[in-house]
Amino acid sequence: MRNIVAIDAPSNLGLRPPAPGTVPGVYKLAGALREHGIVRRLGAVEGGVVVPPRYDRGDWQEGDGVFNAAAIATYTVRLADRIERHVRAGDFPLVLGGDCSIQLGAALALRRVGRYGLAAVDASADFRHPGNSDRVGAAGGEELALGTGRGQADLTDIEGLRPYLRDEDVRLFGGRDAFEDDRAELAALKIPNVTVGELREWGVADVVPGFVQSLEVPVLDGFWVHLDADVLDPSVMPAVDAPDPGGLLPDELLALLGPLLASPRCVGMNVTIYDPDLDPDGTAGALLTDLIVAAFAQS
Repeated sequence: MRNIVAIDAPSNLGLRPPAPGTVPGVYKLAGALREHGIVRRLGAVEGGVVVPPRYDRGDWQEGDGVFNAAAIATYTVRLADRIERHVRAGDFPLVLGGDCSIQLGAALALRRVGRYGLAAVDASADFRHPGNSDRVGAAGGEELALGTGRGQADLTDIEGLRPYLRDEDVRLFGGRDAFEDDRAELAALKIPNVTVGELREWGVADVVPGFVQSLEVPVLDGFWVHLDADVLDPSVMPAVDAPDPGGLLPDELLALLGPLLASPRCVGMNVTIYDPDLDPDGTAGALLTDLIVAAFAQS
């Protein structure tokens, strides 16, 4: 049995404000999942909270690069310190976000330890960077690009460790079929990815084992799972910043997550983007908690 350690990473630094004068509510994700009993139900050990800097974009304007960059860089190091300690101890960190920029903390931690892969279960590739967009700014939509060394050095080359992830060590699951621009670039870079439509056409149970095996190769020391709640269809998960139609249904996500978490080479997971402010009755948060608990039960 793996020792699951629940770590709160309640950062919203990587998202744009949902409305003028407000901040993204994803910083409440960890508290909401805890209210639904995730720590108790998983038998997890308490890993504490890594408190983020204050959300303050100051006088940032489009074209200035990533907003909150200094704060994100600082937070990435602090979160990496916490995750690294548990990975080296043989624990399984379950990091409760937060927006997707917290993935940089995991990527940096694992880069310090060795060479690790990433299984990203996400509606989008989060691969926006200066080479493909003039709207770089929100790290929560750019963390994979940053993690693979694309973008400004204060985020891509922390501790001189660029890239934290190699392109060939990344696997993407659950992208919307409509996002063809992302797919063309990923294909050119030979980053394997499989969309919702492909998962349904080929069958999750038939597709995922091969991807897991590709992350269990000797050249890798293991892999991390990044779970973005927006991979689910908005009919069951409306409480995200970009509820695009055409997402996975709960049983499909469970069939995908279970084999990933069951692999002995899987060393940790983070959960991101669920926003309790957009879920007043808590049903979406309860579903997300149930799915995570059920996926671990298969491992």
